[in-house]
Amino acid sequence: MIRKASPAKVNLYLEVLGKRADGYHDILTLMQRIDLCDEMTFVGKEGPLAVRCPGTSLPEDRGNIIYRAAEAFFSRLSSKASIEITVRKRIPVAAGLGGGSSNAATTLMALNEMHGNPLTPDELMGMGARLGADVPFFIHGKTAWASGIGDRFMETPPLPPLWFVLVNPGFEISTKMVYQSLNLGLTNGPRNYSIPRFYTEDDLIQGLHNDLEKVTLRLHPVLDQLKALLLENGAGGALMSGSGPTVFGIFSGEESAVRAETALKRENRWSVFRARSL
Repeated sequence: MIRKASPAKVNLYLEVLGKRADGYHDILTLMQRIDLCDEMTFVGKEGPLAVRCPGTSLPEDRGNIIYRAAEAFFSRLSSKASIEITVRKRIPVAAGLGGGSSNAATTLMALNEMHGNPLTPDELMGMGARLGADVPFFIHGKTAWASGIGDRFMETPPLPPLWFVLVNPGFEISTKMVYQSLNLGLTNGPRNYSIPRFYTEDDLIQGLHNDLEKVTLRLHPVLDQLKALLLENGAGGALMSGSGPTVFGIFSGEESAVRAETALKRENRWSVFRARSL
């Protein structure tokens, strides 16, 4: 048996450049892993592939991206998928934090490790891209600018250590629906863009940006209130992650993040998490 932490991510910057002919969107995003993690265990066993998600309503068959990731890995090896995978969820589902994509990436990397690393990281990322747009980022495993559909990476100059408080209002958001609601034209050929430069925490806070916010906030105005509460409780900046609905605030240190977390948890209406950058 091996046990792995499967981390969440936040998007510190997300610009949607246009819709592609294949239905995906070209984006430019700065993704940062955080230490809010699911715990995954992998146990070799006789019999068919099994995925367990105790305490959740998640499917435990091909409807689960973990199951499809394991199937893809064993299919590549042309071997029988004899493994039991259990995930204990801490990352909210359909929350803009990449939990499912992280679980899929962790599955591919863990199975690769258990089988003597037959596949290269690039091969795993190619496999991951077919499962979901964010999966390659978690295999890449470093803070990075991602472009294309999120599968081309440029490492960023080291960012300062960051503390976050995340607030999840308890409802799920369909990423597909948010993208479909964007008013974008179809792009033909590459789009020109410039990558912002973030060297300090202040640079980062000034540059926080997410094109998907305008769609999700229009549907759920409460998210604007959550951002305001984070700022009122000491966040230097606040933003929605991914397609939402989780919003996060950036704090100057652990002490100020703890104070904000404590204050927001008193509301007892939302899920509140404190996390640091990885």
